Amino acid sequence: MNIKKVRVKPKLPDKLKPLQKIASNLWYSWNHDAINLFHRIDPELWQICNHNPVLMLGLISQETLNEISKDDAFISQMKEVEKKLDEYMQICSYYDFKLDEPASFQVAYFSAEYGITESLPIYSGGLGILAGEHLKSASDLCLPVVGIGLLYQQGYFRQYLNLDGWQQEFYPDNDFYNMPISLEKDEDGREIHIEVDIGGETLKARIWRAQIGKVPLFLLDANIPENPQHLREITYQLYGGDWEMRIRQEILLGIGGVRALDALNLKPTVFHINEGHSAFASLERIRVLMKKFNLTFHEAKEAVFASNIFTTHTPVPAGNDRFERYLIEKYFSEYVKELGISIEELINLGKENPENPNESFCMTVLALRMSAYCNGVSKLHEKVSRNMWKNVWNNLKVEDIPITHITNGIHVSSWVSKEMAGLYSRYLNPSWAIEPDNSKVWGRIDKIPDSELWRTHERRRERLVAFVRRKLKEQLEQKGASRKDIERSQEVLNPEALTIGFARRFATYKRAYLLFKDPDRLLKILKDPERPVQIIIAGKAHPKDHPGKEIIKNIIHLIKQEEFRNNVVFLEDYDMNVARYMVQGVDLWLNTPRRPLEACGTSGMKVTPNGGLNLSILDGWWDEGYNGENGWAIGNGEEYSDLEYQDNVESKSIYYLLENEIVPLFYKRGLDGLPRGWIKKMKSAMKTLTPFFNTHRMLENYIEKFYLNAANTWDKLAESGFQNAKELNKWKSNILSRWDSIEILETDISSSEEIFSGDKIKVSAIIKLPALDPEDVNVNIYYGTVTPEGEIINRKIRKLNFYTKLGENLWKFYDEIICTKTGLIGITFMIHPYHPLIENPLSMNLVKWG
Repeated sequence: MNIKKVRVKPKLPDKLKPLQKIASNLWYSWNHDAINLFHRIDPELWQICNHNPVLMLGLISQETLNEISKDDAFISQMKEVEKKLDEYMQICSYYDFKLDEPASFQVAYFSAEYGITESLPIYSGGLGILAGEHLKSASDLCLPVVGIGLLYQQGYFRQYLNLDGWQQEFYPDNDFYNMPISLEKDEDGREIHIEVDIGGETLKARIWRAQIGKVPLFLLDANIPENPQHLREITYQLYGGDWEMRIRQEILLGIGGVRALDALNLKPTVFHINEGHSAFASLERIRVLMKKFNLTFHEAKEAVFASNIFTTHTPVPAGNDRFERYLIEKYFSEYVKELGISIEELINLGKENPENPNESFCMTVLALRMSAYCNGVSKLHEKVSRNMWKNVWNNLKVEDIPITHITNGIHVSSWVSKEMAGLYSRYLNPSWAIEPDNSKVWGRIDKIPDSELWRTHERRRERLVAFVRRKLKEQLEQKGASRKDIERSQEVLNPEALTIGFARRFATYKRAYLLFKDPDRLLKILKDPERPVQIIIAGKAHPKDHPGKEIIKNIIHLIKQEEFRNNVVFLEDYDMNVARYMVQGVDLWLNTPRRPLEACGTSGMKVTPNGGLNLSILDGWWDEGYNGENGWAIGNGEEYSDLEYQDNVESKSIYYLLENEIVPLFYKRGLDGLPRGWIKKMKSAMKTLTPFFNTHRMLENYIEKFYLNAANTWDKLAESGFQNAKELNKWKSNILSRWDSIEILETDISSSEEIFSGDKIKVSAIIKLPALDPEDVNVNIYYGTVTPEGEIINRKIRKLNFYTKLGENLWKFYDEIICTKTGLIGITFMIHPYHPLIENPLSMNLVKWG
């Protein structure tokens, strides 16, 4: 059957044309006035459309549109929102990064998923939410960033539970033409396509644009008639299919993403790889430079390496993609010919130990080897990542491995409730939304009257309870539950009771079961007639994670018992909308990962600006955020070898804190009925946590630590047809060929027998440098406290700044150091290569000790 497809758009009256403009920019998703505008049109339809204004405008009857166009109050509100959008798009924020901006500065941000809003369901969880908020803050800060991702026909799975509590999955199709995205077309109105070789077959993909305020997000779509069915399926599901499907997706994301940028005539100079899924982008960048500038693989690699940023999010081995050798051979045997390297050389780039023939190819390792700037997403995750990937830099001590950290944050405006936002605007100054990282602004929290803050928070809890009852009714109706059960669902929870939220991916290490280890003890806490407590739970297990599904089932079985029924609720199909209601309404957010397996976590950050408090294991961000006054910690950061014992200890700690600190503080009311102690803790959390744990601060860290440095180095390497890149590669080759011949012949540490804090110590070393200049290396003193095992900890590295020539290839390096710490100090010498165009010389994994 020959079917001609045409796209039918809603016919808006002229007066309502701005609605289409507002609906087409995802800025609306974090602007309360824009959301209220669409909600005002038809509140019920707005909910049915899952807050998708494009779909909503397509479903409204022409009669209704005509009526709205005659509503002067609505037209006035619409024009005001349009004006705010226009102002937002034209005015840059307070952060004037342009002072030191390289002329060519533009960042391409690659991620396999993006959580912008629930109406664009191409995300699964925290990684995608973080990526979406990265782009939102980039827009707010006027940063020249473009996003690259995949547009999934079905996205991530939707969840429902059967009568036994077992998670079931279904995959509704996304209707791209009724979503806030648009196809990229050329000047002649034709769709822009890119091509990628997938195992010897040519795949074509079109490009969709999602406009995130000022930042464009380009999404590749392979589900088009030009492709055979098995290639169309590449962009069917997020994290669906087997490992062969995964490598196909990651080829399209990485290699196809670079080609999409070229097809759109975009020339970013800095590439940010968010998790290892898009690491193949580095290979394509190298191929393009080789072809365009007649460079060798290694010459082009220098430029790519210097301008790559890699953020790793996963401290769990299973979260780092690994491909067996046969898959790399199948999909890259032809591609490597264009790179001028062998398949063996490519495979070794993805191995921790290239000498191990049995090791699989790891995307994280490829990203680490291809990026001058590598970071974890919290201070603790930096340490975990260094230990996790220490074999990539087997010549370095763990603390010297070139992986740093930039702690994640949240986009505050996307998560704070309308009511709380209004309170902030009245008492803090409207700049709280523009400068969420300004601690002086949040320092004004104490100006908010306790009574007003508490009433605002209570209203959100009431709305959360109403939302839960509505969702629970829908869940029961879909299961064909009895009328009695449906009616009873409207009586669950108490709008005035202490409400605990727990919502996240149901991976086993997140230990959703910890709160339910002792049901009898928990029941006493929940059912206290004077001080009732209630729990709202949500989250999904990966479709293949049967242990995670088992945890959900066991919780469901427990909370179905009559005594738990009104106090504990599980909300199915966790998404951004459910998350928003929860973080805006709960009193306490519970987080129970097995330390140190939570890289960062951001859900607890979203609670804070809404007046909620955190009860969490000291893992991820909470290890940095907790100060004893702004929430509660489970344990003291211990790590256990006996996991069952750990679960017992930490579950009892939760019960103890609830019984003796949290519940009593919540219900301790003054004569005015206010929980003054609780409110004091709320304000402390708002003041100490919100100004740091946000994506504006996070983006500024990326700019100052990575982006500008990477862009400047790129500019230098690219001069005169990448002549500096050629010279740098030549220098590295020379260093590598002569490194083993470098010798530390003699060292001297001169000091008196008694050394006091602040005394100077003279140090020197005689070094043999065969056919190398002293500027080619840094000779350092490596010193710090010595442990009983003889290891140097809390080390400092101090370069010896002076040198003299003693003879052929012989140099004396010398300087003075000042010891400020007391106790037993260990001192040794460390040599590593040095070149002004290498951001971190230790990334070369070349060190001499002596």
